[in-house]
Amino acid sequence: MSRIIKEEKRLVVPENVTIPFIEGDGVGKEITSVCLAVVDAAVNAAYKGKRQIKWKEVLAGEKAFKYTGKWLPNETMQAFKEYIVGLKGPLTTPVGGGIRSLNVALRQELDLYVCLRPVRWFKGVESPLKNPQDVDMYIFRENTEDIYAGIEWEQGSDEAKKFLTFLVNEMRVTKVRFPDTSGFGVKPVSIEGTERLVRAAIRYAIKHKLPSVTLVHKGNIMKFTEGGFKKWGYEMADREFAGETFSMNRYNALVKEQGKAVADAAKEEAVKQGKVIVNDVIADAFLQNTLLHPKDYSVVATLNLNGDYISDQLAAMVGGIGIAPGANINYDTGHAIFEATHGTAPDIAGQNKANPSSIILSAVMMLEYLGWKEAGELITSAMECCFSQGLATDDLARLMPDGKSLSTSSFRDVLIQQINCESKK
Repeated sequence: MSRIIKEEKRLVVPENVTIPFIEGDGVGKEITSVCLAVVDAAVNAAYKGKRQIKWKEVLAGEKAFKYTGKWLPNETMQAFKEYIVGLKGPLTTPVGGGIRSLNVALRQELDLYVCLRPVRWFKGVESPLKNPQDVDMYIFRENTEDIYAGIEWEQGSDEAKKFLTFLVNEMRVTKVRFPDTSGFGVKPVSIEGTERLVRAAIRYAIKHKLPSVTLVHKGNIMKFTEGGFKKWGYEMADREFAGETFSMNRYNALVKEQGKAVADAAKEEAVKQGKVIVNDVIADAFLQNTLLHPKDYSVVATLNLNGDYISDQLAAMVGGIGIAPGANINYDTGHAIFEATHGTAPDIAGQNKANPSSIILSAVMMLEYLGWKEAGELITSAMECCFSQGLATDDLARLMPDGKSLSTSSFRDVLIQQINCESKK
């Protein structure tokens, strides 16, 4: 048996496991093949042949369209459902009608409601910050709601006109500034969607002994969507994790009931006990604070659009999206796709110069998710060693004081060599 099984609270992973993967478009062919070779080397070095990944290619994007006439064949979706865990290179967005985004389609169909983006700095990588080592965060971005639900109508369309008529006549809306030339979109945010995201973030913080979970929102303006996210997140934390967390919602209630001194003492005691502090911050303030006081944040839970902005800004703070890993996960069913977080970079495709670090680090997340952390740690240690010596692809090396620019394939070879060295320590 080579398939992963999801039991009630855990994944059962066979020693020889089949993992489906999408090669990806543009630079996908180069970086994905490098990633598979690096992961195979790490698994072999860590487990001496006792564990193995059997890679199963499935099609999506331009390659799928070329061979099947479909951008996302049903067989590909079925493979991810059946094998539970998968890996994915960058995909282009089809031009014209139909699928808005292949990435979004995969997330929606498999209900991968968490986009998890860890952000940390590697020694040797240039950063615009004075102290990039202070950046160490885990972004839990809601993946299925908000404006990414794709509920919108084009300006001038019959649907837009019907929607405007409904707003004006039924809902008595008077604040559409230019009604005849407006497109419209709907932003759904639910209690269930909020709770399962924040629940996953809190569980992650507890499991990894991280100090805080911060709800990032724009509830001061969007009171019933973003504001609802904040309210429902706090309520769920207080209801389900009362013994393991201390929320600022509870803190504020104590201030009103017993005064600030009592609330401060309760928070201080919670910190001493190792409880996770659940707090919140307005999105624009958060973006500023991460530059000024990045140590204040650990696990972050936020809605879809905010998470898109936040994860890319944080990646830039530690060296760029080229070394930013990502995963899309449903913690209830176990389904997860680990992916390169950058685009297809068609301008450098086929030139053996693309940086494979994002998909490699995403594969490290995959190994940790499987419970094969030893192999993941070998890759991370090897990458740290390479970067500290200035060994990197050109996008990173040219910014390093003593950087040595490597081709994609040369970086693969150096990384595998370092993995083998690390395994002997």
